[in-house]
Amino acid sequence: MAPYESDDSTGAAQAGDELRAERRRKAARYVVPVAVVGVAAATIGLVPALADSGDPNLPKITAQELIDKIAKSDVQQLSGTVKISTDLGLPDLGGLESSLLSGATQGSGDGSSADPTSKLTELASGTHTLRVAADGPEKQKVSVLESGAEYSLIHNGTDVWGYDSKSNEVYHSTAADSGKAEQHETPATPKNFADEVLKSVDDTTSVTVDGTAQVAGRDAYRLVIKPKQSGTTVGAISIAVDAKTGTPLKFTLTPSSGGAAVVDAGYTQVSFAKPAASTFDFTPPKGAKVTEGDHAGKAGKTAGGNGTAQGGKASEAPGDGSAKGLDKSGFDVLGKGWNSIAVLDTGSKGGVPTGSASGGGDLSGFLGSLGDPVSGKFGKGTVFSTRLINALMTDDGKVYVGAVDKAALVKAANAG
Repeated sequence: MAPYESDDSTGAAQAGDELRAERRRKAARYVVPVAVVGVAAATIGLVPALADSGDPNLPKITAQELIDKIAKSDVQQLSGTVKISTDLGLPDLGGLESSLLSGATQGSGDGSSADPTSKLTELASGTHTLRVAADGPEKQKVSVLESGAEYSLIHNGTDVWGYDSKSNEVYHSTAADSGKAEQHETPATPKNFADEVLKSVDDTTSVTVDGTAQVAGRDAYRLVIKPKQSGTTVGAISIAVDAKTGTPLKFTLTPSSGGAAVVDAGYTQVSFAKPAASTFDFTPPKGAKVTEGDHAGKAGKTAGGNGTAQGGKASEAPGDGSAKGLDKSGFDVLGKGWNSIAVLDTGSKGGVPTGSASGGGDLSGFLGSLGDPVSGKFGKGTVFSTRLINALMTDDGKVYVGAVDKAALVKAANAG
């Protein structure tokens, strides 16, 4: 505050801040830009810093040998605790980032709080502790520990259960055909991240072994992946690989802008012993609201009740239960490697939506304040940014999204 600023001007500034905060709260349901939020959620499957204690003396290994070791790893049974911290640098929306992320992937169902489609996208923001367990391809479980509550996703044979203890709601789905269960991969484990990133390794990538580490009490090698290209927001990716089993134990993505990791996910405790069979058992608690999300489209009902439908027919299963974000099969893709840019044609002219934020003021003005205006051969547009994913929304309804800087997006739009 200026030395001689008056109390009146101070009060006006505070009132202005409160008004802006209120508008942001009212605009929370407008998931904009969907491209940024949705892809940011999707990158949870791509990304995480090696916190280690001690450097074990392990035999020398080349990067290719270590990659092969990961590929050949066939760990079927494990249990442990994973800590994941995500800092995508989303705009400050008064603590509503998780709501936006959930909204970006919300299906057309009844909004069950136990539906994994939206629930697990909460991992794309903040710090979370997970308990995970697996016993082969037919049995997996992940529990997200919250303050005084817990959310669990259990796959056991042909059944997939989601349970939110806070709301006492249950989500249940089965396979479309009787022989296969829906594929609900355990999210946010270092192996999931490593598998996705290693798919992208090509001649645009540098891969090296950078010493050793100790993670969750186990000796590990450090695999470091760096883009050779300029213009990408990805700085480096580090993967701690268990020296004995080849299982990724910790996974980190650091942005090219520096600072803290965008995502830091790793085991704080891990065991490769067979989990108890009861780990994967689940029976809906009495009184819980159960939403059937299988392809049979069964009605929701209350566990332990008389089977009467509550609220009518439930919607169909939302697919594989993962966050729906960047799916290259449905997009045009420009560029190569780390500089790839997905292009979406929304069919909506005018760029950033106009109107009011639930009657709380100019929506386009609010949304525009979250981005940077740009112009070029394509006309006008707005760039929305995170520390990893950037998106350009043009006035002709196109969206350009990628782990690239603003200049790369503008260049792509000019060429398009």
